[in-house]
Order: sequence, then C-alpha cells, then structure tokens
Amino acid sequence: MVSISIEYQGDLHCSATHGPSGTVMSTDAPVDNQGKGESFSPTDLVATALGTCILTTMGIVAARAGINMNGSTASVEKAMTSSPPRRIAELTVYIHVPHDLSDDDQKRLVNAAHSCPVHKSMHPDVAMPISFTWGPASA
Repeated sequence: MVSISIEYQGDLHCSATHGPSGTVMSTDAPVDNQGKGESFSPTDLVATALGTCILTTMGIVAARAGINMNGSTASVEKAMTSSPPRRIAELTVYIHVPHDLSDDDQKRLVNAAHSCPVHKSMHPDVAMPISFTWGPASA
C-alpha cells in the first residue's frame, strides 16, 4: 500500500506528498473551473497517470522481450464534458516508439498499452483511444 498525504493550501491549491519517496507536487483548479491554472489540475493528473502508466507498462513488456523502447513518448489530450456533471469525457493518447519493430513486437506493445492498470481502472464512459506511430520521426 502507498500513502499520499494531501493538504489544502487555500485558493484552490493543494500540495501532495508521496509517502515512500517524499516527493511533493502541487495542484490548482483549471482556469475554466475557477482556478488560475498555475499547476496540474486533478483531472490533468488523471491524463498524466494514463500516459505514464501506458509507457511504463509497455516498458515492462519491452524489457522482458528485449525490445528497445528508449526515447518513446506519449502525449495525452484531455477533453472535459460540456454539460454537467463535469467529468473527463475523453483522453486521447498518442504513442511514438522511435524504433522500427517487427509486427509481433508492435502487437506486444499495443496489448501492453491497453492493459495498463490506469486504463483498466477508468470508468467505461471515458473514451480512451490510443494511436501508435513506429520508427524514427519524419523530418
């Protein structure tokens, strides 16, 4: 079990401390929901968790299979609902693995991406399309 301590600091800001490491991070409400947007919002952290979880899970599978994933990137676009209740409507994930991989290795990594714990923990009403690009970036 991991413990995270959170303190409300006023003005819609919170400070969160990761128990095992002592790492501290801050949050703020987004500008479109009464905040100043001075840091990640709580829903931004959900998007961040999804992207980092996907890359981490892919990395675990890649290490076991001897697949080079170094330099791989993810970006996540978060869309909120336009009508109440306010919630995340969609998290669109873009993954780029900058190496030429076999079809089998690509399948392994795609399956890993869809198996990450955050992806599996999300409510089914949240759309989470994932797109992949493989190989060196085009100039």
